[in-house]
Amino acid sequence: MNVRDDNRDRAGLLWVLPALAFYAIFVLYPLTQTARYSLYDWNGIGEATWVGLRNYLTVLTDPTLRDSVVHALILILFFTVIPVSISLLAVAAMGRLRTGAFVGAARTVLFLPQIIPLVGAAIIWTWMYSDQGAVNQVLRGVGLSGLARPWLADFGTALAAVGLIGSWVSTGFCFVLLMVGAGKIDPALYEAARLDGANAAQEFRHITLPGLRNEIGVAATITTIAALSSFDIVYVSTGGGPGFSTMVPGVQIIRLAFTTGEVGLSSALAIVLLALVLAVVVPMQILNRRAHP
Repeated sequence: MNVRDDNRDRAGLLWVLPALAFYAIFVLYPLTQTARYSLYDWNGIGEATWVGLRNYLTVLTDPTLRDSVVHALILILFFTVIPVSISLLAVAAMGRLRTGAFVGAARTVLFLPQIIPLVGAAIIWTWMYSDQGAVNQVLRGVGLSGLARPWLADFGTALAAVGLIGSWVSTGFCFVLLMVGAGKIDPALYEAARLDGANAAQEFRHITLPGLRNEIGVAATITTIAALSSFDIVYVSTGGGPGFSTMVPGVQIIRLAFTTGEVGLSSALAIVLLALVLAVVVPMQILNRRAHP
């Protein structure tokens, strides 16, 4: 290495140091403190008592805490699977229609959720899900009044109702990402396929899906993380209720730390949530990289 390269490396390190300092202060230090607190029984004020791994055992055995993790896994269906599927179908359909007033209107409607804050979306849907809200009014209007109910207050429908809010929000992001990816696919591939007699399903399977694999991987990763770490939508719409039927780790962590004063248990749940996110996301990233060597 010559003097010029050495000076260049030092200059690069100086540019990176401020970002590393902020990362260490606001990410690494809180993470290490959370891991340390998880080994204690502490209410956040008084003296802390060493309990070792007991808090982690409680997270894995307590039905309420364990169910909150299960609820987060269920939300992956609503935050990831449904939005990505809808966005793929929408992108494929608009790719065939190309232009027109309908295509422009459809793009606007699908993109709209992306510009609405999560708290605002949760409030809007809470009104719509109420007994006299838009959802029940539509059901009554089409003769399905027997299905009308307070969706967020019903133990059997609350989690799915919250999940559909996440589906609506995530669809905007997935649609935008996949639309950008679709714009990179060579139109000549579609023209050649049509000349060979390929139908819409064959174009979707052999051209659109392979061309959007990278974007699908990114969308799936980000929305999966959003599902597992969900907080805003659940906290505003149900607060984890009724009972604990929509409780997720993000809300449970806040409740344990600031309501019941169980900082150690809250920290243990946060570490478990971090491990769960890594356990789900890392294999997704590995598979995505193998698909794009």
